[in-house]
Amino acid sequence: MIVVTGGAGFIGSNLVRGLNAMGRDDVIVVDDLSDGRKFQNIVNCRIADYVDLETFRARVAARRGTLPSLEAIFHQGACTDTMERDGHYMLDNNYAYSRELLDFCAQTGTRMIYASSAAVYGVGVNFEEAPANECPVNVYGYSKKLFDDVVRGTLARRQSQVAGLRYFNVYGPGEWHKGRMASVALHVHSQLRASGVARLFRGSGGYGDGEQRRDFIHVDDVVRVNLWMLGNPGVSGIFNVGTGVSRSFNELASIMIATQPAGRVEYIDMPADIEPGYQSYTQAHLGALRAAGFADPFRALESGVQAYAADLNSRRVLV
Repeated sequence: MIVVTGGAGFIGSNLVRGLNAMGRDDVIVVDDLSDGRKFQNIVNCRIADYVDLETFRARVAARRGTLPSLEAIFHQGACTDTMERDGHYMLDNNYAYSRELLDFCAQTGTRMIYASSAAVYGVGVNFEEAPANECPVNVYGYSKKLFDDVVRGTLARRQSQVAGLRYFNVYGPGEWHKGRMASVALHVHSQLRASGVARLFRGSGGYGDGEQRRDFIHVDDVVRVNLWMLGNPGVSGIFNVGTGVSRSFNELASIMIATQPAGRVEYIDMPADIEPGYQSYTQAHLGALRAAGFADPFRALESGVQAYAADLNSRRVLV
């Protein structure tokens, strides 16, 4: 049996579909469906059970007799809002919950593959997985770094796999519910559909208008890395998950505009409250992931955005 926390969310639901494609339907989805619309992400998935987040945490705390024997937990559930200011909520949801699962996995021999984030690097320019490069600028990034540090401190004595995956800028189907935290690709597509104008930020961090650069990775590639980890139980550690190539927002917008009847870019001021901690550049260092044995190529931005646009264009509403 496999658990996917955040299984009705963006990456989690795609991961459930990836497991289904492998022939695995012994999947327990854990999530908080306070926003009931999220069921649409898993309505066509084959799962063994759905468990509410708080119920699952209680069962994890009880340890015995409340959960079936588990092969692995894909821990994707988290608050991903980088603008969230409630540190108590963020650390409970992202850090304490993750600690509970880590302890449970250690006691039961369950493997744990979990979502970390490139937000741990803050506004730095070196993205190799080393504490010296990590300086988060928001409580979200801090919650992820804090847990990564705990994992690092326990790896030497772990009997079962623990793999933390630092996602860079993920885009693709299933993120419609994320609001302001949705990918730039979805925001650009929505703006083009609504008005024919894609709005990008004016220059920042030494980059020109729309020339800020990010490592954009399609969700299908993120799923492939997760499933590769499942197939390689001897691999533990902290790993970047990006393409290893940075691309500009202008490039992304140009690719998306080419999929629409018409469109243009307009540059707007960056909101003052996000400018001090804004990542104007990210590019995953893939040395650790490649050394672990993951050799697959990653999808180019052109191919990924075109496929995503085709999916979005086929829908009346963005779900």
